[in-house]
Amino acid sequence: MPDHLAAIALLQQGKWQEAHALVQPDESSVGCWLHGIVHILEGDLSNARYWYQRARRNWPTVVNADAELAALRLALGARRRPGRIITSWSEHW
Repeated sequence: MPDHLAAIALLQQGKWQEAHALVQPDESSVGCWLHGIVHILEGDLSNARYWYQRARRNWPTVVNADAELAALRLALGARRRPGRIITSWSEHW
């Protein structure tokens, strides 16, 4: 499994090409979500929508890569802490 936090860090730096190389082979829901965010930063929103569907994520009402990265970081943190309440959208992972 690729390092999701490394991909997030690259995306926060605007290095979507490098992040794309990390997430492209990852077919997990998190990997697909990251892949969608990559394409948001790239400006290819139709491709981003495809990856959001693969991740079983709703397309955001307002497309904001920074907000999506923050939500993903929060979701990853919640998944790593035992005893945390899992929200319905993350139960698909």
